[in-house]
Amino acid sequence: MSGPVSGPASPTSTPTPTTLADFTYHRVPVADGVSLSAAVGGSGSPIVLLHGFPQTHLMWRHVAADLAADHTVICPDLRGYGASDKPADPEGTAYAKRAMAADVVALARALGHERFALAGHDRGALVAVRAGLDHPDTVTHLAALDVLPTLDMWDVLHGTSAAVGFHLYLMAQPPGLPEQLIEAAPDAFFGHFLDGWTRDPDAIPADVRAAYLRASREAVPSIVADYRASAGIDVDHDRADRAAGRRLTMPVTVLQQDWGAALGYDASALWRAWAPALEHRTVTCGHFMAEESPAEVVKALRTLLTR
Repeated sequence: MSGPVSGPASPTSTPTPTTLADFTYHRVPVADGVSLSAAVGGSGSPIVLLHGFPQTHLMWRHVAADLAADHTVICPDLRGYGASDKPADPEGTAYAKRAMAADVVALARALGHERFALAGHDRGALVAVRAGLDHPDTVTHLAALDVLPTLDMWDVLHGTSAAVGFHLYLMAQPPGLPEQLIEAAPDAFFGHFLDGWTRDPDAIPADVRAAYLRASREAVPSIVADYRASAGIDVDHDRADRAAGRRLTMPVTVLQQDWGAALGYDASALWRAWAPALEHRTVTCGHFMAEESPAEVVKALRTLLTR
């Protein structure tokens, strides 16, 4: 479901640490009771950029500014994050990546784009992959930054090396305890990842870090629901696709840190099982590569868009 695009949510002439300069903000209905906040800038063929955890669309600030020179760039806050709506999840389905991917397709259509390229980081990459699987005639090109497909992620985590993903297991628990624990010390919890996953501490300035923490504090239940879905309904959807032989049919680029040696897997092989038209590259920066190495990300995306 899509709806009309509303007016700017904030004036582009006075950007703040939580807005993208020279981008116009819209609030767009995408599903029953759910609207997304999205920054839109530039002109040309469209590309949608989806943020990761524990961030907002602001993580794309460098990449989006470059791409907007010759593309229409759409940077939403995902359902449950930032300034977008955060629906309750009594059935455990509101944050299925299938629902979140449908949001993105509805957003693009409401903005006038029936087909678009799609890039996602972390959680946003999982949404992007699901959009590519569910909407192959809509997503023209797909990029995934520093993540594995959901089903493969659970398969490769084992033994003591899986401790790096402790948050995955915590937020997979039934509703109640995870939310209570995180809400007791949200800045310590979310700050742990912002600090520990970054090789260059200057890549996330203090004002941006504060914006991420503030947005995350206000979204603990929905963030947990997003992760809980990845241990439940998202796995079911991936298993059904694998059994049916569904794969990503568009050109796909994956950028990742080289975690495979430590965790005992071949990331390129795992991705190629889902994406025959794959270009897979390892990078030397930290997890937040769009902020730590934006030029490398821009180069990879521009190369992808020519394929």
